[in-house]
Amino acid sequence: MSKKRKNLLRNWRVLLLTFVLLGSILTLAVRPLTYGIDISGGVALVVETEKPVSSNVMSTVVMSLQNRLNTFGVKDITVEAQGNQIILVKVANVTTAEQAQGIKQVIEQQGVFYMEFLGDVFATGKDVEQVFPYKVQDTSWEVPFRISKAAAEKFAQLAKGKAGYPVDFFLDVPENSLMIMPKSIYDEMNSTDFNSQAPTAPTLMERVIKAFHITPVIYKNQSADEIIKMARDMKKDRIVLINVDSNLAKAVEEKATAEGLTVRTVTQANGESNKALITRVLGLYGPYAVGAGLAEGIPRQDVQIQGSSPDRLSAMQEAHTIATVLQTGSLPVKLRVVGMEFISPRLGEDFKNQAIYAGIGALIAVLLIVYFHYRRLKIAIPVASTSLFEVIIILGVASLIKWNLDLPSIAGIIAAIGTGVDQQIVITDELLGGKSTGRISRRLGMLRRMGRAFFVILASATTTVVAMSFLLVYFVGSLKGFAVTTILGVLIGIGITRPAYAEIAKYLLAGEK
Repeated sequence: MSKKRKNLLRNWRVLLLTFVLLGSILTLAVRPLTYGIDISGGVALVVETEKPVSSNVMSTVVMSLQNRLNTFGVKDITVEAQGNQIILVKVANVTTAEQAQGIKQVIEQQGVFYMEFLGDVFATGKDVEQVFPYKVQDTSWEVPFRISKAAAEKFAQLAKGKAGYPVDFFLDVPENSLMIMPKSIYDEMNSTDFNSQAPTAPTLMERVIKAFHITPVIYKNQSADEIIKMARDMKKDRIVLINVDSNLAKAVEEKATAEGLTVRTVTQANGESNKALITRVLGLYGPYAVGAGLAEGIPRQDVQIQGSSPDRLSAMQEAHTIATVLQTGSLPVKLRVVGMEFISPRLGEDFKNQAIYAGIGALIAVLLIVYFHYRRLKIAIPVASTSLFEVIIILGVASLIKWNLDLPSIAGIIAAIGTGVDQQIVITDELLGGKSTGRISRRLGMLRRMGRAFFVILASATTTVVAMSFLLVYFVGSLKGFAVTTILGVLIGIGITRPAYAEIAKYLLAGEK
């Protein structure tokens, strides 16, 4: 192997490209890509507020809907505001009208917020009179708010002498329900994990049984008929199935309809703890321990929730979520679903295949056009290969951050291919241009030409990023996916692939003019 080739392989820019490329391939192998509803199939719902609202109110509504749908176990969901009156809700893998109607019902209901202490509900969303700006210091956070005088007096009476006891907040708790769950979930719910600062206090299970008439039952291979009979005998309104067999869940859903019961099926996500699952099923925020000041028996309308998180960013997110929940015990504005559109998985698969063909076609077109322009395969192949590497890296990053690829996102990747080829041609033309004599003058001349090339590339990249950032900030929906992948492509290009291509091109074109 020649000295020049060894130097090329040891060049840090080429090594960086190799490392990132291999990392992207490994990421894609371990964590497959996820797709938006226009590829994986699903339903898109157009939601309208009863009147135009401010950006702050719209932000609150969007976050509230996101939290509510997550609480109800809806997966792969995006909620996006479009203007001051329209919200677009996209849910992947929803293929039946019944499923869509359930989501529609969740969106249109106003929601119910409860504050509960030792099995007694002492306040609802109507009792939250004002939420003050939350505070974050390092990893600790604090959300102050004001409750009604009646709620404050009731809580003071309940909490007197009970410092450290748990206070629970619930949003859309499944009241009067029969819950079928594995023994491990049952045991967790009946443990002291939800009242660790006051082990003698009633467990979470005891609290929700008393406050909301929820009856947890251990799953022991009961049949669908047995579960329906239990719910009917207990006069329950709904059945919640947690981590049960999918065939059983389907049978229960079919039989429950005839009995006038609603059924909700919840499956534990990968890596989700039992405690996190219970929190999600119940719509639970907290529990939060009663402070010493609140345990004196003196009514206080101005109260606060305090907590800590692993880092400052998590603390800010949790404080914001709690503030939103307090503000939206019921949504600040009524919503109605004005449009619904299904996209079948088969049609989505066709879209994906067409996008793959378009990408392959774009790479082949790049190879042919560059070859006919320069009449050199040693230029055309590296240009096309670099574009392919760039696509793989973009997909690797999308997989790493769990970005749902939709058709506009894929269009952004194809656009990035075109932008990258333009910039590689600028580099190639600069390398082929100019004449210099002498070793030092050749090196200086090449440095000047590379400087000019990268000045053009950086200027072009800056313009693209600014334009796409405008779309990212001020527009939503399909344009957002296009902007994200385009920006990713540009940043990966100027940071990784373009510098590596310049080194490879210098090696391949050494001695040419």
